[in-house]
Amino acid sequence: MISSLRGRAAFVDTDSIVLEVGGVGLTVAVTPHVAAATDVGDDVHLHTNLIVREDSLSLFGFETREELIVFTQLLSVTGVGPKSALGVLAGLSVAQIAEAVSADDDAPFRRVSGIGPKTAKLIVVQLAGKVVAPRSTGTPGTPGRGAASGVAAQVTQALIGLGWSERAAAEAVASAVEEATPAERAAVPALLRLTLATLGPARKEHAGG
Repeated sequence: MISSLRGRAAFVDTDSIVLEVGGVGLTVAVTPHVAAATDVGDDVHLHTNLIVREDSLSLFGFETREELIVFTQLLSVTGVGPKSALGVLAGLSVAQIAEAVSADDDAPFRRVSGIGPKTAKLIVVQLAGKVVAPRSTGTPGTPGRGAASGVAAQVTQALIGLGWSERAAAEAVASAVEEATPAERAAVPALLRLTLATLGPARKEHAGG
C-alpha cells in the first residue's frame, strides 16, 4: 500500500496532479481544491490510497490524514466508489461530513454529483458511529438527530445478528428510517419492528447472505 507521497508537481490538471517521485511520474487524483492550490514545480506531500483493480492502479491523494480516513470509510458504503467518495470530499469538509452523519441528514450527500438519494441515505446509516461530529446536534434531555443515527446503526447490527447480510440490513434500515416518525427513529425497539416489517417474509432469502 502506498500511504503517502512527496514529490515535485510536474503537471497539474483540474482533478489530478502528476508527482515526480524518485524520477517516476505518478498521476494522483485529487479534489479540485488541492489542484487549484498547487502549481507546477511545487513540493507536494499527499496522504494516499491506492485502488487496485484488474485493469488499473489508481492513486487518490489528500492533504490531511483525516480526509484519507473518511475517504476509506466512504468506500465501505454500499454503492460508493472511489470517484464518488472523492466527489463527497470535494464538496464537503471532514467536519461537514461528520456533522451530516451525526445529524442523520443525507441532504448534503444528495447534492454531490453521482450520489443518489438511496446511496446518500446508506452513507448516513453505514457510517453512523464511525465518523464523529465535532459537536452535538441535539439539546440536553431531548433525543437529537445524532441519537437517531446511532439507533439506526444499532438496528443494523441487530439485523446482522439475526442473520441478514450487512447490505440487506443497511438498505432495510435506510428504507425504514425514511418512513419512521421522529419517535420511532429515536428508539431501537420501534425502529427494529418497523425495519422487520419492511423486510417481510419475502426478504428472508437475504438472511445469511
